[in-house]
Amino acid sequence: MISLRRLFACKTHSLQTKLLVRAVHHEVRVKHSNSQHENGLHKFQLQQANYDTDYLLNPANLPLIRDNIEHRKGIGNIQLVHELHNRIKAVPAEQIPERDQLAGQLQEELRKIPNKTHPDVLAYGAEPKVIRYYNEKPKFEKGKVFEFSEMAKKMNIFRMEKLGNFTGHKSYYLTGELAELEQALIKYAVTKLLASKFKLITVPDVLPARVIESCGMNTHGERNQVYKLNFPHETLCLSGTSEMALAGYFSGTITDESELPLRLAAVSRCFRAETSGLHDEKGIYRVHQFTKVEMFSVCRPDQSESMLEEFRDIEVGLFDALGLHFQLLDMPACELGAPAYRKYDIEAWMPGRGMYGEISSCSDCTDYQARRLGIRYRADDAQLRYAHTVNGTACAIPRMLIALLENFQNSDYTITIPAPLRPFMRGKERISRKKLLPELKLTKRLTQEEIC
Repeated sequence: MISLRRLFACKTHSLQTKLLVRAVHHEVRVKHSNSQHENGLHKFQLQQANYDTDYLLNPANLPLIRDNIEHRKGIGNIQLVHELHNRIKAVPAEQIPERDQLAGQLQEELRKIPNKTHPDVLAYGAEPKVIRYYNEKPKFEKGKVFEFSEMAKKMNIFRMEKLGNFTGHKSYYLTGELAELEQALIKYAVTKLLASKFKLITVPDVLPARVIESCGMNTHGERNQVYKLNFPHETLCLSGTSEMALAGYFSGTITDESELPLRLAAVSRCFRAETSGLHDEKGIYRVHQFTKVEMFSVCRPDQSESMLEEFRDIEVGLFDALGLHFQLLDMPACELGAPAYRKYDIEAWMPGRGMYGEISSCSDCTDYQARRLGIRYRADDAQLRYAHTVNGTACAIPRMLIALLENFQNSDYTITIPAPLRPFMRGKERISRKKLLPELKLTKRLTQEEIC
């Protein structure tokens, strides 16, 4: 049994830690605010992240946190976090510059610590657990099964070559009925989400880097997935997913508990600086920009697990109804990234490539994003608490097009349209081969003098 003296000492240490962290946060906020005011800058106001210091700065939790970091690709240094915290405590309160410098370093290191991991996931090692397979693999008559790019080119509804000096590497054009199929997929997914009580919201494509970082994506260094824009007073980026804009929408907000859970959906363009030279990821499998239908939820801590299951079941229902063969995976800790506590992936069979390819995922981020963005709710007892966030992909267009064209191709170079998509394709049952498209040829770039 814990003695009253020891219990009081533990509570006192926890309170002292909270007061110290809050005091340092206040010093940094005041200095930052005054600097902005003096320089006349108008920047996005994002409140200071409030990390779970009761857990992270408790020496008794060091082994657990260290093991969790190792399971999740070794990002973060909890030992350094504790060293910086102890150094701040040793600095006298009047030495503001030194405290500010250490506080900034502490905030940066706390930001790198990943979310906790669901205990079931830790048993998987480095491999995902296959939860279930859906539908049967398609059977084709004798003859070659074409990969998406080959099939789309034969049908003259797609172009990706000779665009390097026009729209850049990994660009593409969808034309004719393939472009219609893109819109059909969007309408199909949105219709299902609206029927499931989701609220549709249009989001911006340009976001402050601090919002993107608060969602768990790195914007620093030479190798990252983010496109940055030149802007004098704020680092702005092209959004990699509408999840970030939706999370940013709730930044600094307080929602009444009676309104939770919130279910939101968005259709947006997604921008990724990453590319791949792998043969299996050729064509539009991994591109710089694409359209995606996203699901997002803000909920109570006791609701996030069930919301994750709800998102997973919606995704499964969408793809199952199309007749695709796919597998549902519970992902291991090394594949969760920084923000996810648990994540499901869905991989569809792509016969033209002879592989399963990811077409969707959903993640329970618990309070990882909420603490960094200040997303809170007012509980029935009037206390303010941090919410949980959940996100999921209802439809990522390029890979869905790959799955559809490779699975439902016919020997006469036509594509059978799955029945659920036909109402959004003007009742068409097949996509047919079109006349040849005009060919683009590479030409040198003209100087302004040559144009004039």
